[in-house]
Amino acid sequence: MQIYLDYSATTPPRPEAIAVMQQVLTEQWGNPSSLHQWGNRAATVLEQARVQVAGLINAVPESMVFTAGGTEADNLAILGVAQRYRTPQHLIISSVEHSAVSEPARLLEQWGWHITRLPVNAQGRVDPADLQAALRPNTVLVSVIYGQSEVGTLQPVEALGQVVRHHGALFHTDAVQVAGRVSIDVQQLPVDLLSLSSHKIYGPQGAGALYVRPGVELVPLLGGGGQEFKLRSGTQALPAIAGFGVAASLALQEMATETPRLIQLRDRLFDQLADVSDLSVTGDRLHRLPHHVSFVLRCADGDRLSGKTLVRQMNLAGIAISAGSACHSGKLSPSPILTAMGYGDRAAKSGIRLTLGRHTTEADIDWTAMVLKQIIERLVPSMTLCAEC
Repeated sequence: MQIYLDYSATTPPRPEAIAVMQQVLTEQWGNPSSLHQWGNRAATVLEQARVQVAGLINAVPESMVFTAGGTEADNLAILGVAQRYRTPQHLIISSVEHSAVSEPARLLEQWGWHITRLPVNAQGRVDPADLQAALRPNTVLVSVIYGQSEVGTLQPVEALGQVVRHHGALFHTDAVQVAGRVSIDVQQLPVDLLSLSSHKIYGPQGAGALYVRPGVELVPLLGGGGQEFKLRSGTQALPAIAGFGVAASLALQEMATETPRLIQLRDRLFDQLADVSDLSVTGDRLHRLPHHVSFVLRCADGDRLSGKTLVRQMNLAGIAISAGSACHSGKLSPSPILTAMGYGDRAAKSGIRLTLGRHTTEADIDWTAMVLKQIIERLVPSMTLCAEC
């Protein structure tokens, strides 16, 4: 039995997206910037996809800039704002950002920028009062992730955005894990920049988008032909963008039924694993991504039994899950997300994530819970109980 529960890493492209990609590759493969009929056909495909992706977040199409993915969208938001200034300013991010935000922030820090990393509570949530206290006269941008991919916590983005807007700075949020699962309306949400990714919503890999609120100015990262409103030069990856558009349109159509289904499956898995004393839930159970389940091992030893150990064992059983810790040069490192949430090093090496999707069934949930219980029962008795959990 093969069960895929790593939808936060990537989703399988849906048939409708693959079909439109094949059509573009064979019939509409022109350069959208060309003036002849081949270019016109390609440009029509491009702008239709822009309308479709914009519709997912209720944006005007002209505010959507296509990129190669969520990482580039995040980088364009952070560095595109920063390069407007000749002297270093102040940037605020959360301590649980994806590396696509935390790494550009680290780079700016090397360039002399002042970076504040907001603390989070034990569930991974930022307190708007902490953001208010962190603001400075030279704060020009705040970036807080909407839905944390490792622990599933949803941030109070509306409240945070209101704080930033009142201060007069710009607010960016990485909504890669949220779009298509939770309703987003940028006409109501106080955000200036918002990142999306195709392959998180059953579109192809290699396409993403940055919402740029009309009137917000960015400096492009790439020099070139001035495509994408002069913000992202380079001939657009038209087949991937077309697939992204179809996936976004279908996600919007299906959200009203798919999101409650995912929540029901998510809670079913939490309930079935509730009696496993060696697992401790991470993230916020109330403010949580609809498809996301995550734990740490209460008594992981950090070496013989870690999150990656469970990933390997589950893979042998035909079930795909993921771990949050990283392996560098053969040495397992604690998850910076779990560390920021207050977990010790051993526990921060033991995080696992199970994320659900369109193809997940109740039978998949029941089988996964049974297999995970058996693996833990087999492995845990051989451990030396740790004092730091």
